[in-house]
Amino acid sequence: MTTWLPQESIRRKRDGGRLSEEELRAIARGLADGELDDAQAAAFAMAVYFRGMQAGECATFTWAMRDTGEVFDWRREGLRGPVLDKHSTGGVGDAVSLLLGPMLAACGAFVPMISGRGLGHTGGTLDKLESIPGYEVRPERARMIRTLREAGVVIVGAGERLAPADRRLYAIRDVTATVDCVPLVTASILSKKLAAGLEALVLDVKTGNGAVFPGLEDARALAASLVGVARQAGLVTSALVTDMSQPLARSAGNALEVLEAARALAGAGCDRRLLEVTLALGETVLVLGGVAGNRAEANVALERALSSGAAAERFARMVAGLGGPADLLDHPERHLPAAPVVIEATTPEEGFLAGIDTRALGLAVVALGGGRKNPGAGIDPRVGLDLIAALGARVTRGEPLARVHAADDGAARAAVEAVRRAFRIEPAAPEVGPVVIERMDAPP
Repeated sequence: MTTWLPQESIRRKRDGGRLSEEELRAIARGLADGELDDAQAAAFAMAVYFRGMQAGECATFTWAMRDTGEVFDWRREGLRGPVLDKHSTGGVGDAVSLLLGPMLAACGAFVPMISGRGLGHTGGTLDKLESIPGYEVRPERARMIRTLREAGVVIVGAGERLAPADRRLYAIRDVTATVDCVPLVTASILSKKLAAGLEALVLDVKTGNGAVFPGLEDARALAASLVGVARQAGLVTSALVTDMSQPLARSAGNALEVLEAARALAGAGCDRRLLEVTLALGETVLVLGGVAGNRAEANVALERALSSGAAAERFARMVAGLGGPADLLDHPERHLPAAPVVIEATTPEEGFLAGIDTRALGLAVVALGGGRKNPGAGIDPRVGLDLIAALGARVTRGEPLARVHAADDGAARAAVEAVRRAFRIEPAAPEVGPVVIERMDAPP
């Protein structure tokens, strides 16, 4: 391309055309260096949302975004062991990364987990970790590598040099209603994962009313796109489709989810659904990476990592290595910020919890201040929900559906009403489906 005009590429995609490799690489560079302004970036995202990408376009755009920054080579950094990771497409109460990263490290893997912030109604792992005082989600390169060597796991954001095009597009998608777009999600996730120098990756693709892609067929399409593009790039990858028709953990909110994960790592027990997804993902990636011969063997190793305290030790090393308190797991309540107003959202009737509008619960957390309404907005780490009742539970009048943590009384009252509206109560118990729905290209 002699002279590239962004508006012409946007027009071509708006009209359903296929963009060339040169155009896609120019768009990626323009996102990274600012040649593409915010209006053009938003228009490109919307054009792809409505018109999609043809075969090969998504893979090309993924590689183009990866190539706007650095690509890690961990062997050159002296790591001698399998480099593994997982990624979730996002949900409510999804604290899997906080548990699984240190569990994999305790099993002998290195886990350079590049995570993101919240998108729409879904929570973001970086926002959760930033509720830990001193924790650096974007540490200097030397500190990140040192912590990875010592702890076996680092959960950080993409640095300035890692897929910078995606960092900009990610923020724009969050506030332009273009989050749920298969090619953009695929390129976003995999540009960072390919840049992270992984040897194996497991993907947690959510479905259900709290997922970015609620429909099962849409979730399957996203899983197929992710696995297909990753394999084209030579990255061994499998995907699990998991249920997000209710929050995965009993908490939804940044400090609250860290507190729940910290207690689980410290031996206080873990919500059944959260543990089931964590183990299923861990089993898959340990086999993909050659750490375990089969899923049963991997399950034993993961369970031992959690019950023995080895995973807790890895998490503590990571937190301390990245600037957080060394005794976080011993005294999480001392370090994590707490909301000044805590009230219960109680049920007005008795019966069984037959349905939960999980997206509405996520939006309630955003409204409390636990998510962003525009790219530059701050987050209140204190707010959110905990003690969230499970689908199928029997409740009596006046029993709590969840507990609201808010910055003030007005916000708390509004959240209580939102929570009550999100739960459907019926006389008969519902049928609750499995949390792991199916595996795509998973090992035996």
